[in-house]
Amino acid sequence: MTTHRAHRWESRVNAALGRGLERRGWRPEVVPITGYGASGSDGWARVLARVLLTAPGQRDVAADLRGWRRFLTHSAAGVPVTVRVGNATHTVASDLDGYVDLRVPADLAPGWATASFVVGDREPVEAGVRVVGPETRLGLVSDIDDTVIVTMLPRPLLAFRNAFLVREHERRAVPGMAALYREVVEAHPDVFVVYLSTGAWNTARPLAGFLARHGYPRGPLLLTDWGPTVDGWFRSGQEHKRRQLARLFDELPQLSWLLVGDDGQHDPSLYAEAVRAHPGRVLAVAIRQLSAAEQVAGHGSATARDQAAPRGAGGPLSAAGPDGDALAQELRVSGLLP
Repeated sequence: MTTHRAHRWESRVNAALGRGLERRGWRPEVVPITGYGASGSDGWARVLARVLLTAPGQRDVAADLRGWRRFLTHSAAGVPVTVRVGNATHTVASDLDGYVDLRVPADLAPGWATASFVVGDREPVEAGVRVVGPETRLGLVSDIDDTVIVTMLPRPLLAFRNAFLVREHERRAVPGMAALYREVVEAHPDVFVVYLSTGAWNTARPLAGFLARHGYPRGPLLLTDWGPTVDGWFRSGQEHKRRQLARLFDELPQLSWLLVGDDGQHDPSLYAEAVRAHPGRVLAVAIRQLSAAEQVAGHGSATARDQAAPRGAGGPLSAAGPDGDALAQELRVSGLLP
């Protein structure tokens, strides 16, 4: 496949800038990202990280800086990274955008494990790995923007403000959603929780801090990267979600899923696709309904942007409501929650 000219241009610019920064003493550093995996005789782990160039003497910055600082980074391509998971060690080179996304064999116990990453003579850095056990039967996929955190993302100016200017502790959680997820965890203690969003990887650390502060259960964040791709000017958020959902269904075949999103973007349609593609694997779809004001702010109309009915082969339950309390009540009535 021919690489899109925008991606070729971006790669050349990044390479030239990287060489200049390295001559000034900038060095590669690994930013670890929470991964996931499965235990058992064919156990494995998906480990995630990004390699960035950092200035001489630069210290690790606090997670709660204003957003624009998080985007003033330079990815480092082709840097060897040593990854240790369990008793195994692997070496992989960062890709053109500086990412490490590696699935490796791993003998890990169910629960939380640790992956360590080393670049050059840097000290090892660690990331959590959520290991799904063979007895686990439920997974929860949650969107982030306007599902657990109020962003009104489709509105360009407000999205810019939220991503680049606002500190994470100044952002608002969607009422009742954290309580809903805690109720799911109480009913299913070994549930695998994963957050899937079209947000940028640069925001992963502060987002994880936001989720923890507001009482959301811990889990991997599957984000994306803004900018050109090998086949276009911009990455497709819908395609990112579609591919990650398909991967989760394929990698963890023993799980049935609760899919949670909102009607401000395309979650209902994407989840309906997943229902049709994986009959019997979706137990329920829960959609937060944005208010008329949020819909207008998001895309200029008071009606929902996506009203596709999240039903299909396998007949999953469906729930819809303006907040987590309403969704929890519907899921209780349906029997998914006690």
